[in-house]
Amino acid sequence: MAATRLIPLHINKGKTAAASIKDRIDYAEDPSKTENGNLVASYECDPRLAWQEFMLDRGRYLAAHGSERESDVIGYQIRQAFKPGEITPEEANRIGYELAMRFTKGKHAFVVSTHIDRAHVHNHILFNAVDLKAERKFRNFFLSTYAVRRLSDTICVEHGLSIIEEKPRREWQKRTTYKKELSHREILRMDLDEIMEKRPGSFDEFLLLLKQAGYEVKQGKQISVRSKQMDRFIRFRSLGEGYSEAELRAEIMKNADGGVALKTGLKQQEYCFSLMKDFEQILQQKKGKGYQIWAQHFNNTQAAEVLIFLQENDIDSYEKLDALAEKATDHFHELSDEIKACEARLKEIGNLKKAIADYSKTRGTYEAYRKAGYSKKFFEEHREEITIHKAAKKKFDALPSKQIPKVKELSTEYTEVLERKKATYREYRSVKKDMQQYTIAQKNVEMLLGSDSVPERNAQPSRDA
Repeated sequence: MAATRLIPLHINKGKTAAASIKDRIDYAEDPSKTENGNLVASYECDPRLAWQEFMLDRGRYLAAHGSERESDVIGYQIRQAFKPGEITPEEANRIGYELAMRFTKGKHAFVVSTHIDRAHVHNHILFNAVDLKAERKFRNFFLSTYAVRRLSDTICVEHGLSIIEEKPRREWQKRTTYKKELSHREILRMDLDEIMEKRPGSFDEFLLLLKQAGYEVKQGKQISVRSKQMDRFIRFRSLGEGYSEAELRAEIMKNADGGVALKTGLKQQEYCFSLMKDFEQILQQKKGKGYQIWAQHFNNTQAAEVLIFLQENDIDSYEKLDALAEKATDHFHELSDEIKACEARLKEIGNLKKAIADYSKTRGTYEAYRKAGYSKKFFEEHREEITIHKAAKKKFDALPSKQIPKVKELSTEYTEVLERKKATYREYRSVKKDMQQYTIAQKNVEMLLGSDSVPERNAQPSRDA
């Protein structure tokens, strides 16, 4: 099921056309919303240079048809939002691409960005108002939004997804109730309940888990906390019954003594330890007594975390930990190199597709230039088009086959390489986390055992050697 909307994009007040379209595309391609750009696809343009290519086609159109007007439409955006849990981000991106291709009939360059920052996966599809030949502009027609919705519903049905059933107007109801947003205190109470389910062994461990959950803790006469979303600190005693400092301490002591916890459903704790503090460095920096006491307590906590990590992963010797850390590091670098190779190939394919488009657009001009006997006058009149044509031909000559590749084959390869990159990146994130945990555990063990007790490693060549 997908809800759609077609939005004409005008020039923002106080901005140029280029700045306006760049802002829209930058928002759509935001790495934090698109898995670092993995959920961005494009047609007849490079996503990183899309706004420049849009402006280039717009400039060619204006040169042929006159100056721009303040009310000109510089592009169009289609928003396509899917029902939560019904579709994967990758499939949503493919459906958005198909919608854009069928709606524009392949005559306009476009970018499809799939956002996953909300509960519902949704697409931002931006296509150039000027067509690829820079001869015509897309004209927003009567009931165009309805046409987009019908086409989106058709594609959803073809992919086995549900659609929004249209009700007769007499059955329409005005929305009078809205979802109530949780207050900061309600969110804090939920987070405290989740931390208590982990059954911390002491109040200090409880505060450490609270910090790891993203809260800033201020200790004084009354303990108060604040998250990044809060403007002010909130005291425990203001949260209501069962959440005061005394009640939380009593509950923690009850759990430590083997009593029955009020909260059930213990969750497996994720390891989130940090590097221990070096006391020699602390003393050299002449840190205060209070900092030394805190560092000692911090190191004790980290030592306990590392011990649990080693036991859970059946690591009974330093040599085994060293081998696992080395294996995870090597695998991490292998995946990193593979991702870089995929990105390089994707960039190469994008450049080739752009070269094919440039070659096709300027082919007629270059043939006329050749028929004119390579006239200097003709060259000066069509310098830009001839230069673009020669640059595209040079790219084809650099290929092993020295032939113009087929767009369909390039598109197929692009999809395959992109899928391979996505699969590798998912594994890359998991391996990176493992590598960091093994490396930090290794450093902490070395600090606990002392440099004299740690076996010397054989010198290994660097990755660059």
